Amino acid sequence: MNVLFTQQMIGNVELKNRFVHSATYEGMADPDGKVTEDLIKRYRLLAQGDVGLIIPGFMYIHPLGRAYKAPIGIHSNEMIEGLKNLVKAVHEFDSKIFFQLNHAGQQTSSADIGQTPLGPSSSVRDPINFFKPKQMNENEIKEAADAYVHAAERAVKAGADGVQVHCAHGYLINQFLSPFFNRRQDKWGGSSENRFRFLKQVIQAIQAKVPNDFCITVKLNTNDFTPKQGITPELAVEYAGMLKKLGIDMIEVSCGSSIFSYMNMCRGDVPVKEMVQSMPLWKKPVAWLMIQSLKGKYDLDEGYNIKAARAIKPVIGNIPLGIVGGMRTLDKMSQVITNQDADLISMCRPFIREPFIIKNFKENKKDKVSCISCNRCLAAVPNGFPIRCYNKDFPKKI
Repeated sequence: MNVLFTQQMIGNVELKNRFVHSATYEGMADPDGKVTEDLIKRYRLLAQGDVGLIIPGFMYIHPLGRAYKAPIGIHSNEMIEGLKNLVKAVHEFDSKIFFQLNHAGQQTSSADIGQTPLGPSSSVRDPINFFKPKQMNENEIKEAADAYVHAAERAVKAGADGVQVHCAHGYLINQFLSPFFNRRQDKWGGSSENRFRFLKQVIQAIQAKVPNDFCITVKLNTNDFTPKQGITPELAVEYAGMLKKLGIDMIEVSCGSSIFSYMNMCRGDVPVKEMVQSMPLWKKPVAWLMIQSLKGKYDLDEGYNIKAARAIKPVIGNIPLGIVGGMRTLDKMSQVITNQDADLISMCRPFIREPFIIKNFKENKKDKVSCISCNRCLAAVPNGFPIRCYNKDFPKKI
């Protein structure tokens, strides 16, 4: 049997194989953040397709942490009933489901939340919307930390198998961890221990409130790729060691920031026309030049987070490690597990195109994914379109 189809434990949760659907924003929730039939259909298909662990797109834990047009909410008890239906659809096919808990921090807009976005510091200007965030005070920090805990409690009530605390891609916890975003000199910044304090408090508070068999996992940036130094691979290794001491159940490694370095997150083609389409008319000429200049600089390198995973794996001991980032062939995926570079293979874009790819792998019908990393599926996000494969057609923005 291929090692990819062996079982894997995450805490007390047993996965039937080593494949993970990495959290992917869907743009399919209703305006209040509630789960829709489209979301249930998407994740039921992935469970039918034999994905061992499904992590749906980020769920915002607080109204001020919302980002984009139609994210899933876990900020209110009103969300629980729909989340239960989502869990039921996945469990029907013996797949497991973790909810990704997220606060956007400064990586949102006043149009999304009705006020100036919050961040650990006020010094980093948003390069797209041109604002500087409001530096969070002690009350706002506590409110955000409490929101993660309440969201985790809702995940338990909804029947999820665990949560993934989102500490990557430029969102709030990534902002606290990163020297680029976090310029504070109080107890929340100025050293790696202080920058880690917010995440530490969130993890410990969740551990105190959820059942012992409920999984608590983390998505960690290994490199922010920000204009000035943020999280580096060396700092990520240090943070991974701190996470081990907290006793979390799994780490998934990624990289990049949705605003400052999005092409590092999703390497491949740069969909210039589709990205520019999302912009207001006055931005389009400059945006076209800037985005066009990225073409050819981020060609897909299969497994582009493997090096970082190799550095982190020895530090975390027996804690399972997942890796996302351009995994495309069965041979490469098997090699990563066999070489003990990671324990789990996470994918994002391939599942958008082929929800049954794992079943096809298992039945020896395919040995590589069909996704060509054109990235039009991700260009749908700023355009306000739901996620799907747009390789052959991309709608006009109305």
